[in-house]
Amino acid sequence: EVQKLNQQLEEKNGEIQQMINQPPYEKEREILRLQKTLAEREKAQATSDVLCRSLTDETHQLTRKLASTAEMCQHLAKCLEEKQRKEKRNSDDQIPTERSNQVFLQLLYNETSLQSLICNLQEENRMLKQKVAHV
Repeated sequence: EVQKLNQQLEEKNGEIQQMINQPPYEKEREILRLQKTLAEREKAQATSDVLCRSLTDETHQLTRKLASTAEMCQHLAKCLEEKQRKEKRNSDDQIPTERSNQVFLQLLYNETSLQSLICNLQEENRMLKQKVAHV
């Protein structure tokens, strides 16, 4: 490992000596090339920073949206439970009417679609976190 590093050091020293011995116009050309490379890297870094900030903002927005959706689901679940308790008390072993069945099915459908939405948002949030980690 030390020998390998020494060899690399010798190669770099050789490159430095070559640059010192080069005519001034070649030195200037090399300086310009290095400045151009540096500018490109700075531009790439700035772009990366902007993308990172954008992904972070989007992640925060999705997290808030997910939280509000979860809250809405909990609220709907409580409403469904209350409605079922009321219907149970009111029915007193009577056969539920077709209207109550429709309401129940609609609430069940809404709850299922909200759960599906939550799952989708959680998956999207996970993917965005991966992208942020990658960037």
